[in-house]
Amino acid sequence: MKIEFPGFFDLQVNGFAGVDFNNPGCTPDQLRHATDCMRATGVTQYLPTLITSSFEQFSHCARTIVKFADPAVVGIHMEGPYISPLDGPRGAHPREHTKEASVEDFKRRQEAADGRIRLVTLAPEVPGALRLIEHLVEANTRVAIGHTAASIEDIRDAVGAGASLSTHLGNGCAQMLPRHPNFIWEQLAADELFASFIVDGHHLPAATVKAMIRAKTQLRAILVTDAIAAAGCAPGVYMLGETEVELSADGRVAAPGAENLAGSALAMHTAVGNTVRFTGLPLDCVIPMASALPAEYMGVEPSGIVSADWDAENCLLQVDTVEYL
Repeated sequence: MKIEFPGFFDLQVNGFAGVDFNNPGCTPDQLRHATDCMRATGVTQYLPTLITSSFEQFSHCARTIVKFADPAVVGIHMEGPYISPLDGPRGAHPREHTKEASVEDFKRRQEAADGRIRLVTLAPEVPGALRLIEHLVEANTRVAIGHTAASIEDIRDAVGAGASLSTHLGNGCAQMLPRHPNFIWEQLAADELFASFIVDGHHLPAATVKAMIRAKTQLRAILVTDAIAAAGCAPGVYMLGETEVELSADGRVAAPGAENLAGSALAMHTAVGNTVRFTGLPLDCVIPMASALPAEYMGVEPSGIVSADWDAENCLLQVDTVEYL
């Protein structure tokens, strides 16, 4: 079946097609290659995501993104360094660069990024987090909760201060949690929070995706890829910033021998098909989770028109053409 829809907007992209946005040696030409390859999957807008690193590394990577100046790049998603330093919640982020939240430190990073940081993911239990959340909201920068070991009180305080998104909910946390209460339930129940999900079959089981999207509803569920350089590539060894990771034949990305995942090799058109299959929702309810809804969350209009083929029996979406209006 031939269909058309607004271009996808991915809020979380660490890299794509062999290009690592967290590598200080990344060039504008490499960003062009990654952007063109993402566009072939239907992504017309995205936030290059810079994970926890030193200020020097962040600054170098941010300046490269700013110089790229492509309309597909709506801004920068800064994921960390104000996250939990604990194993599990920290995920693949380097422990030595995690730090307390600081308005002053953020201002330095925002200056290095020429004001292009549009979304910040942080852990609300980190000292200084609430003051920073209030500063970010006042500056019209979106705030997400992620990579956290927060108490339910921490979550409530963060929401009260203006946090508005859960980053890859159900991931970036300890393997074992109290049945209830815990910070996942608290975020699912918070109507003030949108939630993003990585629907690659590795980050969340199908039943979990179905239940979580039911809880958040179709109006507050956003699909992201959390793609790294391995996305769109063959199985093998790739880099995520300073961390060597391996893409297995089944599409799982992790540091060799590690239990926790390290981003994904997911493309957005595949995430849409997986979400239809996992939830049983019709395609026209799922596509907005990857296009209109993230654009609305970021306060911009969707960009472009995607023409695609939809195989309803196998839940496969194949992008044909992408046109800008």
